[in-house]
Amino acid sequence: MYFFLANLSVLDLCFTTGSVPQLLHNLRGPDKTISAPGCATQLFVVLALGGVECVLLAVMAYDRRAAVCQPLRYAVLLRPRRCGQLAALAWLSGFANALVMTPQTLLLPRCGRRRVDHFLCEMPALVGMACVDTAALEALAFALAVPIVLAPLALILVSYGHIARAVRRIRTGAGRRKAVRTCGAHLAVVALFYGTIIYMYLQPPSPRAQDRGKFLTLLYTIVTPSVNPLIYTLRNRDVHEAARKVLLGKGGAEA
Repeated sequence: MYFFLANLSVLDLCFTTGSVPQLLHNLRGPDKTISAPGCATQLFVVLALGGVECVLLAVMAYDRRAAVCQPLRYAVLLRPRRCGQLAALAWLSGFANALVMTPQTLLLPRCGRRRVDHFLCEMPALVGMACVDTAALEALAFALAVPIVLAPLALILVSYGHIARAVRRIRTGAGRRKAVRTCGAHLAVVALFYGTIIYMYLQPPSPRAQDRGKFLTLLYTIVTPSVNPLIYTLRNRDVHEAARKVLLGKGGAEA
């Protein structure tokens, strides 16, 4: 579990690093520009890391399923070598998707349009600037979304279906609470990430939907990576003890 959490932490750090510096630069003054290479780099980073997170969350769901449904075989099913292979699969899948979609998006003719109606160079915003029919590119994006987004989501749902069935068979309340604690943090992260992604890409196109899309992009590129460490550390007993000591220490100092 901690191996996959380390990968998620690196992923979240890269996510915020790819978008926050340029966002802060644009908020600092009237200059709201980004260079063409910078925009291309930002598009590649967002596409790559978004794909990595989708697959990595599915891998972590499989990890939780093995921990709850097959605890005696957990050490065999999730050997260090297999964990490394699963993590490598997540990173390679995301970057392979970005290597395909980034050039296809940047090569779209824009007929002089240079204003990106967004706070970062995201694929929907750049596709919206094109002055040609983008149906072929959208079809390619959907085809790649099946193994990168939809298949991992299906695996997550199947894994939690098995987990729910296993939890129902646990007769003791303590055992059920332990199973819920094991999966609660990951389930919260999945709901936060996939909830924003699905809502953003399934809403019909409209000016109001575009504004909501900017807000949702802010959620999954900045807010979600920032909240993930908090979600996972809240279930850690050492963190609970440290927080209790800090709070009690402050209370004693004020008294």
